[in-house]
Amino acid sequence: MKTPGLRVLGIALVVLLGIWAGLKFHSVHKPPDAGVPVAAGRASAPDPAEISESAAAAPHPVIPARLPDFSLKDLSGKPTSVESWSGKSLVINFWATWCAPCRREIPLLKTLADNWAGRDLAIVGIAVDYPDKVRAFAEQFKIGYPVLIGEQDALEVAAKFGMTSPALPFTVFTDRRGEVVALFVGELHRPQADFILSEVQNLNDHRIGLPQARRAIAEGLEAMADKHSG
Repeated sequence: MKTPGLRVLGIALVVLLGIWAGLKFHSVHKPPDAGVPVAAGRASAPDPAEISESAAAAPHPVIPARLPDFSLKDLSGKPTSVESWSGKSLVINFWATWCAPCRREIPLLKTLADNWAGRDLAIVGIAVDYPDKVRAFAEQFKIGYPVLIGEQDALEVAAKFGMTSPALPFTVFTDRRGEVVALFVGELHRPQADFILSEVQNLNDHRIGLPQARRAIAEGLEAMADKHSG
């Protein structure tokens, strides 16, 4: 019997297939609940009509090989550069307070942050939302990992990852050298997160190379989605 968490393994996901492929991404499984679309320039929730018209179309990004440079304000309003986590693998989660699948991911991200505390990985949330709403949400749900906030500027950061028409949530995984290893579109669950991070760790420990890690993640996630979508 399938659990609700595993049923959603059929969400849209986008993973790197290798530098030789021109950094194009392969999208697997694109059901209507793959993510909530965000209109350009808007931090608030989209109209229901916008969701019905565009949610079924998962993005096909072409994103950078390396983590792009960017800076956004943190919960206190202090400008914070992504370089603050230089030398660490990153899990960068784009989300919003009005996005239901984004909210459902928060406990997982908190657990990952706790499990990896003091190690070579950091969880960073990027809220495409209004600062007052994000601060209230972070306080209410006791989010302990770093959260950066932006409206149009956060959408511009998403565009640096090739997500010019972003669907929230989406999550970027990098190795400790700042290379983008995978980008996952839709609600992230523990089996997917653990699998991706295991390959990132293999990469960091020089047990595999970057092309092999990207290929393993692509094939592994597709197999997981196929297994639980039938």
